[in-house]
Amino acid sequence: MKYMGSKARFTKEILSIVLKNRKTDQWYVEPFAGGMNVVCEVQGKRIANDIHFYLIAMWRELVDGWTPKKYTRAEHKQIRENKDKYPPHEVGWVGFNCSYSGTWFGGFAGETKTKIGTIRDYQTEAIKNVLKQVPKLQGVVFQNKPYYELELPTNSIVYCDPPYKGTTKYAHDFDHDLFWDWVRGIHKEGHTVFVSEYNAPDDFVCVWQKEAKSSLSANGKIGGNKTSVEKLFVCNSETKEGVEE
Repeated sequence: MKYMGSKARFTKEILSIVLKNRKTDQWYVEPFAGGMNVVCEVQGKRIANDIHFYLIAMWRELVDGWTPKKYTRAEHKQIRENKDKYPPHEVGWVGFNCSYSGTWFGGFAGETKTKIGTIRDYQTEAIKNVLKQVPKLQGVVFQNKPYYELELPTNSIVYCDPPYKGTTKYAHDFDHDLFWDWVRGIHKEGHTVFVSEYNAPDDFVCVWQKEAKSSLSANGKIGGNKTSVEKLFVCNSETKEGVEE
């Protein structure tokens, strides 16, 4: 699914590190699962959480067999302005998958003529892409909670892809200091925790990094299409094996 800040481009590389020492029946948990682009490539026991109510409602309904349709610009506007009058899963679908670049009720995404004269149908692409994910999400336990309220199974592997500090995504309502303290806490409880970010506090080490183009604000600079360095961090008592220069 197209989703702001998605790690779809890096899933294989990230999971090769995150799952390297996973034990049989060990739970894999994502507190910020979003577009499900990483968790859908993981097997076994999985928890996918996100604080966005409509997003999780959408995923639950999709996994239960619901098939979305295409929506008009007028329907997009109507649902955006009257969310309480529509089923939550439908609001979630229209809000993300019928909006430009997967931004929550951003500009309407429909059929558009490209620079070379062809027609691109964004909603049909979204339906096709998401329905490819759905079979891979069978058996996932979906949660809709703040990350710090999650009840983690003993000795879980926890992969966090939180809102990045210094970017426009949730820039004004995400407490990064609280988040890092939470990571330290669950690490002390025995969980193996990995965090995707551009930067981390000094008591964390980078175990993987890769340069990438990003349309999000990158490395603390707001706006534009910049080159950023995606990184994966662990608490400094974790292994450094797998660092990519």
